[in-house]
Amino acid sequence: MKLSTRIKTAFKALAGEYNMDDFDKEVRVRYRGGSSHAGVEVDESSAMRFISVYSCVRVLAEAIASLPITVHQERANGRGSDKVRDHPLFDLLYTAPNTDMTTVSWREQQIASMALAGNCYSVISRNGRGDVIDLYPVPWTDCTPERDLSDYRIYYNINDRGKFERFPATEVFHVPGMGFDGIQGYSPVRMAAEAIGTGIAAEQFNARFFGQGMNVGSVLETDKAMSDKAFDRLRDDFEERGSGLANSWRPLVLEEGLKFNRIPMPLKDAQFIEGRQFTRSEIAGLFRVPPHMIADLSRSTFSNIEHQSIDFVTYSLMPYIVAWEKAISWRLLTPSERRSGLYIKFNVAGLLRGDYKSRQEGLAIQRQNGVISTNDWLEIEDMNPRDDVGAESLLVNGNMISVEVAAGAKPNGGGGTGAAD
Repeated sequence: MKLSTRIKTAFKALAGEYNMDDFDKEVRVRYRGGSSHAGVEVDESSAMRFISVYSCVRVLAEAIASLPITVHQERANGRGSDKVRDHPLFDLLYTAPNTDMTTVSWREQQIASMALAGNCYSVISRNGRGDVIDLYPVPWTDCTPERDLSDYRIYYNINDRGKFERFPATEVFHVPGMGFDGIQGYSPVRMAAEAIGTGIAAEQFNARFFGQGMNVGSVLETDKAMSDKAFDRLRDDFEERGSGLANSWRPLVLEEGLKFNRIPMPLKDAQFIEGRQFTRSEIAGLFRVPPHMIADLSRSTFSNIEHQSIDFVTYSLMPYIVAWEKAISWRLLTPSERRSGLYIKFNVAGLLRGDYKSRQEGLAIQRQNGVISTNDWLEIEDMNPRDDVGAESLLVNGNMISVEVAAGAKPNGGGGTGAAD
């Protein structure tokens, strides 16, 4: 924002004429995409060709797409829930949202759009009873939400082969990211265009450095004037054989007293490697992805990677998961279904299981304290249940009794408490 614009904005704010809508418009204009100060174009498409951005988006999309998602019904007593496999949404979300893709492909596309552009959209189709029968994704570039000032409702303008169609909010599944208007999320890529542009520029420099035979620069010196013919011949020979890794060690024939002097730029002096590592860490922070998950192990050890993975679920995936659960319940379930206790749930237990030894120790503690049975343990480990006697029984340590039993127990001869009669 230019200084004059800032001054005008300040005066507007003092006069009470500047509101959040003005701020929202300025941010959108500023980050609509374009050339960064690093000299490269930055938008969602170019950012995905940058390995750090692609890695972060891929980690988020594949992790959430791999989680089971099911429809649940709360029990009448308010404690616990059960899967509702006969609900129309169950197979739609668990297996295939439409006839062209599986739930994994659909969710990968939706989460990638949300991570890159801050929004994901799908058109909802319903049958005569109002049940959702399919969900077709719409590229975020082809959909624009807006509030109609005539009725203050939100509508979605969707580009279908060059023709825009207007859909009511009830026919579009939309999960927005962080934004200031509550309707549309901001693109993380465009909000962090300078950091991503710096990384893209460094990657292009690295590629050209090797592509040009690792010759950053050179000077040809002579005390004599060169003829045009000799100059043209030297230039052609220099360009054809003096660049590229395959030609980097082939000799050049210099004539008319020319001397070749290289002007190298040591990458160590330019802190090239350190700069690329810093940019990669910045982008990992932008997407809240632990660095070790995009192959940056500079700060990871065997003792903390497990905790970083748990933090990834808690602080990276959970914001997406909660937003999706609420959006699905809001747009795909009816108000009466929500009031009856129906809800959508992602199962993240598999990502929080930890290593095998720690998991077994935790299950053993639950087994010894009467929390789970043998068959519960087997189910958690994805093993078939047993039919023998006692497989469903709960066990507790022999020296532990309930409060009710302790209150009704009679003193024994040794001054302690015994079991109730």
